[in-house]
Amino acid sequence: MRSGFVTMIGRPNVGKSTLMNRLVGQKIAITSNKPQTTRGRIRTVYTDEKKGQIVFVDTPGLHKAKNRLGESMVKIANDAIADVDVVLWLVEPNNAVPAGDIRIAESLKGIKKPVFLIINKTDSVKKEQILPVIAAYKDILDFAEIVPVSAREGSGTDELYDLIFSYLPEGPMFFEADTLTDQPMRQIIAEIIREKALHALSDEVPHGIAVCVDSMKKRKNAKGELWDIDATIICEKDSHKGIIIGKKGAMIGKIGTNARFEIERLMESHVNLRLHVKVKKDWRDSDYLVKNYVLGASEFEE
Repeated sequence: MRSGFVTMIGRPNVGKSTLMNRLVGQKIAITSNKPQTTRGRIRTVYTDEKKGQIVFVDTPGLHKAKNRLGESMVKIANDAIADVDVVLWLVEPNNAVPAGDIRIAESLKGIKKPVFLIINKTDSVKKEQILPVIAAYKDILDFAEIVPVSAREGSGTDELYDLIFSYLPEGPMFFEADTLTDQPMRQIIAEIIREKALHALSDEVPHGIAVCVDSMKKRKNAKGELWDIDATIICEKDSHKGIIIGKKGAMIGKIGTNARFEIERLMESHVNLRLHVKVKKDWRDSDYLVKNYVLGASEFEE
């Protein structure tokens, strides 16, 4: 049996969370087409009863930080590299290496652990276009393996499992065989709400929001088991609060309906979800608030 930790790094929006969800067989990390969707370190678990266990560590995209939140995200991503057995570096199928990837390559030089180059989104290009991508990247770092995959369609993932196991040390499993993640339910629910807000809101708002689950209570009703969940969407500006609520509450109603549907499916129970909106000006530049929101704390100072 082999077991170990594997981190995924890369520029924002290259598909790290989508690939991780694909590899563990269930949606754990939220996804969107907006950069910096992932803010904290998310661990998920893939168990093969014959081969062993892989603990995947999804991290925020590596980028040039502009505030305390950005600095925290970059630190989380860099710290993850030091604590794992294998690094998966995800890139998109570009013939020219972007400047952001050149910076990542420089930061990876000298680390004493295998780095896989994962060329994601291969479903978006023709097969013959993959070789020029490999040629563009192969000399910027000494890669242990180069693996083209499609996180969206699942192609290349069987080979990726086998290669990862071949590099992991022998040892016992870290988690029970049926474990999918070490994320607490409150944090998963908060992230689902934030994902639905990311999908619904205009581009200028999502970077400045966070979500906290304030309370979760289970009770019986005529339909059986019901969860009452209260959550707060935090934003930075009064104008953003108005956008999130929407005309006659239409926007927050849409976010709540979409989030409730997925939460009910996750919890296999009826859910009564109540959303609130509060303004915390410039919270992304507050060490205290960034720590609370990124780590998923459910209470905060007024």
